[in-house]
Amino acid sequence: MSDAPKHGLSGAFDAVLAFFDSVGTQVLLTARTLMWMVRPPYRPGQLLIAMDFIGVQSIFIVALTGVFSGMVLALQTTHSLRQFGAEGTVGYIVAVSMTRELSPVFASLMVTARAGSGMAATLGNMRVTEQIDAITTMAVSPIQYLLAPRLLAATLMVPLLVVLYTCVGMVGAYLVAVSSLGVDPGVFLSNIENRLAPADFWMGIIKGAVFGFLIAAIACRQGYFASGGARGVGEATTRAVVQSAVAILIANYLITSWLTDT
Repeated sequence: MSDAPKHGLSGAFDAVLAFFDSVGTQVLLTARTLMWMVRPPYRPGQLLIAMDFIGVQSIFIVALTGVFSGMVLALQTTHSLRQFGAEGTVGYIVAVSMTRELSPVFASLMVTARAGSGMAATLGNMRVTEQIDAITTMAVSPIQYLLAPRLLAATLMVPLLVVLYTCVGMVGAYLVAVSSLGVDPGVFLSNIENRLAPADFWMGIIKGAVFGFLIAAIACRQGYFASGGARGVGEATTRAVVQSAVAILIANYLITSWLTDT
């Protein structure tokens, strides 16, 4: 009986150490990636490949989810506001919800599911097949060659996907509210024009850049340190998706709180 509390404390202590070790590894690798990002030789070809994979190839899934998110948001908002005779404000409410919250969070989650998992799986496969070691033996930094372009590409492309998500989401909201539910199109658009502030738009852009950075940093770390063959690559990919999603939601609250207070 006396050994049980000791084992419990030992397990909790090991878990805390493992957590801080994971955080420290993440911070150190991200810092090294940022340092290599500004050092020559620069590799624009790798950057363009990463931008295509993260941004261009995510356009369809982001646009598809954006349209239906805007449609369902307009549907629910219009029905709720109609009880109070305020359905004319549905355009502004949908627009501010999309720009400030839905677009950056949902677009980033879609990028996590598609590109974040892909980055972790690719780097993990390169690690377990010793391709990363081969790059090192050729006097090329794998961090500069593999990680830095992905980190920069995600930081640049996710905000653009957020803008796309907002645009197609507002088109879907307009179609549902005006065409299906009878909201006056002039009132719908004028409320957006008169009440939506540039700060609402920039909040989504800032969130997109931060979320893109987090997605790439976490996915690259998990893939770069993967081990244990195919099973280890699968586990690293799963951890990358889960940790990125949790980081996005936590960062979303912190950024919202900070920007709202300021």
